[in-house]
Amino acid sequence: MPLVSSTGARSGLDLEGIINATLEAERVPKKNRLDQQEGRLQVELSAVGEMRSVLSKLQDAAEKLTEGSLFSAMKGSVTQPESGDVVTVESSENASAGNFDIAVTQLAKGSRAVSADGAFASADDEVNTTAGALTFGAGEQSFTLNIEAGSSLEDIRNAVNSSEDNFGVTADIINTGTEAKLVFRSSVTGAGNDLTVTNDNAEFDTISTQANAGGAGGMTIAANDQATDAIIEIDGIQATNDTNTFTDVIQGSTITAVKETEGTETAQLSISRDDAGVKKSIDTFVKAYNDTISLLSEIGGEDSMLQGDATVRSLKNQMNNVLTSTFGDEQTLFDLGFGLDKEGLLQQENPITNVSDVLKNNPAALQSVMGGENGLASRMDTLMNGYVGAGGSLQMRRDSINDSLDRVSDSREALARRMESMEETLRSKYQALDSLIGQLRDRGDYVSSQLSNLPGFTRDND
Repeated sequence: MPLVSSTGARSGLDLEGIINATLEAERVPKKNRLDQQEGRLQVELSAVGEMRSVLSKLQDAAEKLTEGSLFSAMKGSVTQPESGDVVTVESSENASAGNFDIAVTQLAKGSRAVSADGAFASADDEVNTTAGALTFGAGEQSFTLNIEAGSSLEDIRNAVNSSEDNFGVTADIINTGTEAKLVFRSSVTGAGNDLTVTNDNAEFDTISTQANAGGAGGMTIAANDQATDAIIEIDGIQATNDTNTFTDVIQGSTITAVKETEGTETAQLSISRDDAGVKKSIDTFVKAYNDTISLLSEIGGEDSMLQGDATVRSLKNQMNNVLTSTFGDEQTLFDLGFGLDKEGLLQQENPITNVSDVLKNNPAALQSVMGGENGLASRMDTLMNGYVGAGGSLQMRRDSINDSLDRVSDSREALARRMESMEETLRSKYQALDSLIGQLRDRGDYVSSQLSNLPGFTRDND
């Protein structure tokens, strides 16, 4: 701890100012050097971080172009008829190419059972006096519902709709003004999957499709309310399914019927190579490349943070070498519509052609050069990995900078300790000086006092 005192109080000298000036003369130059060193390191660390960020994005964009399915992926698009959307289509990457006319002849639907006329006057009518069970079934699904004694029509409706085991049966009560009609609707579609409602208590016959003793119950399913299959026609060829979703009727595509078509109208489905997806990936790569070049030019240019930096120069040269290499059958990027502007930024056109036209007319060449084995994307990915991958040069440089910053921090702490020790030493010395001068002043005052008291001593009052 530094000594706390009023150094100079006895001598009257500005010893505090002398101590502080001495300490500042020792501390300031060293602190300034550490500040400058830390500032340079922080700037360098920031630049390395920015480089890692843009290089990682470029690597991701390059990896996307190396995916084998990118240039062969298929995509479906649908033109709907004037009456509105009749189908939706999702096509996978390996869907069959072609153009198809699709009509929806019939939608798949579930069944509906309705209680008999006059069976119930209101929703409050009591259905059963003793407890029992109702079993609902449709297709391969079923659930059983236990009904308490004295349940009303409304109680049963609520019990059906709130059952946790319910596979998709909805109960409704329709009040006609003269009576209450119970309606059961099933979500299970497909011909032959009509809803069945059975019971173990004959009191439930009026709300069952099958009576307890056999035969028909009070709930009936009209012909128009029976469960049906979905039927679609693809180029005049009929396909049937128990749901509205057709998978692989056209290979690699899933068709969902939305509504029945009107008259002779059809939806037109076109499945073709996903050029838009390829173009998007190329656009992403070009942007990532240009962002990288722009950053390297900025941080490595004149009066910039890393002016003349060897890593920046080397990386720019390596990227340019990859870009101007030959691929496949001695082709270059510039044969495929790419170009470079005066700033070294990659463009998707040149005086001869452009990338969009090449993608349309010669996609195989573009795939070979861009995404093929040892193609541009693969080489760029390898180059980027050497910088941003585990153990890459930028990671090592970042670690080295952080080590240097730690040493600067250690040097600051060491400087603080040295200044504390120096202050203690200076205060000790100057306190001794202050004490000595104070003693000499006291003696001088004493001698003067004694002399003034001697006989014949005359004080000069002028």
